[in-house]
Amino acid sequence: MTEQKEHLQALTDIRSMMERSSRCISLSGLSGVFSGVFALIGAYLAYIKLGSYDFNYRTIGDRDIVELTIYFFEIAGTVLISSLLVGTLLTIRNSKRKGISVWDKSAKRLLINLAIPLVAGGLFCFVLLYHGIIGLVAPATLIFYGLALINASKYTFNDIRYLGLCEIVLGLLASVFIGYGLLFWAVGFGMLHIVYGAVMYFKYEKK
Repeated sequence: MTEQKEHLQALTDIRSMMERSSRCISLSGLSGVFSGVFALIGAYLAYIKLGSYDFNYRTIGDRDIVELTIYFFEIAGTVLISSLLVGTLLTIRNSKRKGISVWDKSAKRLLINLAIPLVAGGLFCFVLLYHGIIGLVAPATLIFYGLALINASKYTFNDIRYLGLCEIVLGLLASVFIGYGLLFWAVGFGMLHIVYGAVMYFKYEKK
């Protein structure tokens, strides 16, 4: 009986080693929480900027659209850079705690599979802006981000797949209710990230 338990334990250890070698498990749940907070702050600043335009009493011209677009890209860029910096620092700390390499084959595959849909989505958003289809930019970012998460989920925790599915559903809803794109953006990149990050932290890190 004892020998059988030893064999089972050995198989469990081998399976754990194979999973560690094939998946990037150093991602930090707290980075998701911080990303969500940054996104909510960015969405609030965008909402304040939109509130400064009185759509009822004057027509929004091309110059206003350009100004708003540049401002939104500045906010999105700041949110993205802040999220990447905090995420990188927390991931490095998490990998050191677990005694694993932060930059291995799994991490490279994760980034490649994450980047392909993100780059395609970013270029698609520029095409939308070029044609003046501004209302579909927010839905497109949510949909392509969700696709990127699903594409990368096979190289990290499976839980990220569910976040990707939620992002896609939100993006499709945002494409129907175009006037509420900022709200869907705040929910998708803000609230969902906070919930997901908290779940991941208590599930895999908090012991």
